[in-house]
Amino acid sequence: MAIRSLAYVVVDTADVEAWRAYGEQVLGMRATDHEGGLRLRMDERPFRMLIRKADGEGFHAAGLAYPDKAAFDRGIAGLRDAGVAVEAASEAEAKDRHVVEFVRCADPSGNRLEIGWGRVVDGAPFASPAGVPEFVTGEMGMGHVVFPATKLAETRAFYIELLGFGDSDEMRVYMQGGPDDPGLGMHFLHCDNPRHHTVALAEFPVPSGLVHMMVEVPDLDDVGRALDRAKAANVHISSSLGKHMNDKMVSFYMRSPGGFDIEYGCGGIQPDWTRFTPTISIKEDEWGHQWDFGG
Repeated sequence: MAIRSLAYVVVDTADVEAWRAYGEQVLGMRATDHEGGLRLRMDERPFRMLIRKADGEGFHAAGLAYPDKAAFDRGIAGLRDAGVAVEAASEAEAKDRHVVEFVRCADPSGNRLEIGWGRVVDGAPFASPAGVPEFVTGEMGMGHVVFPATKLAETRAFYIELLGFGDSDEMRVYMQGGPDDPGLGMHFLHCDNPRHHTVALAEFPVPSGLVHMMVEVPDLDDVGRALDRAKAANVHISSSLGKHMNDKMVSFYMRSPGGFDIEYGCGGIQPDWTRFTPTISIKEDEWGHQWDFGG
């Protein structure tokens, strides 16, 4: 019943053109118009980011994918048996998402999910308008998302017990430091692919609806060029270049037009889950990642 990957994300915006410029000129994805909004493409899939025209800014939903209909049917039945409110999307909605079938639900912290199956590919090769050679996707999906999870324990149990995720890493983030700071919990969860984590949960609220999402490119030069593009476009750099302790990703973070951050990185490890022991990290980074939350 395990989820295979993060297939796509859905973002709401009042400023479609800001996302067009950011998506193409900074991220290096290919934008196409779609019902007043945009689709952003980063590989052979017709889209990986759906930017919807709305009254305001915010992260709307993450699209998770099962490998096939049998796994989808078993997984959705398990959600319903557990009392999760599940809404089946129409055939037209599924066609619009380029999947065969999907449902809508929310995790215990209120993060919206679209869970489906069916892999639709575009016949035309991906060509980045910014010269990005490729993104690291395939069976590992588009990257990862980090959700706010004020109900941390219940939300972790939802992904592990109902969606088949497994633990990759756990850590506590200390905001003030000192002996009286209890810290905030974080859980990093993998699904049925080699990416270190596809969903992570952070024990604090976030107004935009998402802590950050990550996209991966093949090497450090691609990351450096993206950092240059972001600075040239006057994008707020939320974190300097650094290397994470748990997934070994070398990356920087930048603010998106939606108010959440996008991590742009390379070199993430791909564990063999049959031989992996989950870690508890007492430090976030091996080096770097100096944060600037303003802007």
